[in-house]
Amino acid sequence: MDTLGLALAGYSIMSAVSFGAMAIDKSKAASGGRRIPEKSLHTLEALGGWPGSLLAMKAVRHKSSKASYYLVTWAIAGAHALAWGALLAR
Repeated sequence: MDTLGLALAGYSIMSAVSFGAMAIDKSKAASGGRRIPEKSLHTLEALGGWPGSLLAMKAVRHKSSKASYYLVTWAIAGAHALAWGALLAR
């Protein structure tokens, strides 16, 4: 597998993990259980799971109305886009 394929696989895996974490956190929020810290959710996004997190915000309607969370998630996505742009421009 080439480098791009590995990157896409990594993003796919981390997106699935992030989506799952968001869904679990939503369930815990509804049932009053112990929540997943936002710092942990953002760490998953920074490790490549931001697409899954953005999808979960829409699909399970979790964290979508919290502006500060939404902005940090989009900042992480933007940082990934800038990093890829810099790598591909070489």
